[in-house]
Amino acid sequence: MAGAPEADLAFHGRLWMEGGQVELRMTPQNHGPFGVADATVRLRWSAPLADEQRLPAGCARSGARTVLCRTGALPADGWGRTLTMAVRLRGEPSEVVLGIDTVWGGGAVDRNHRNDRQEVLVLDTGDSYVF
Repeated sequence: MAGAPEADLAFHGRLWMEGGQVELRMTPQNHGPFGVADATVRLRWSAPLADEQRLPAGCARSGARTVLCRTGALPADGWGRTLTMAVRLRGEPSEVVLGIDTVWGGGAVDRNHRNDRQEVLVLDTGDSYVF
């Protein structure tokens, strides 16, 4: 994408699961060199979500296992607002994998996908897993 600004988005946080409910706290980061007005992160669960969910503002379901969330503005070399959510999984699986990736970078080009695409295994133990 010639002429497009370049940004390097990353996602950091923690999650834990107990009794089929997964709690997530995640903060987006932009390593720059340009800021973005908004971006979209995709959260893909390896287990289906329960039919009824209470998602935070700026988030929406996109299928049985996927939630899309806006990040809001991400300044160059800065942090965005922390996203906090709890999702209920269908049934009570003993483990789940959360896939995290950027699906829209606010029109910026991100040439480093090593830090904005990841998978995190979470066991139903109540323990916190950091990414």
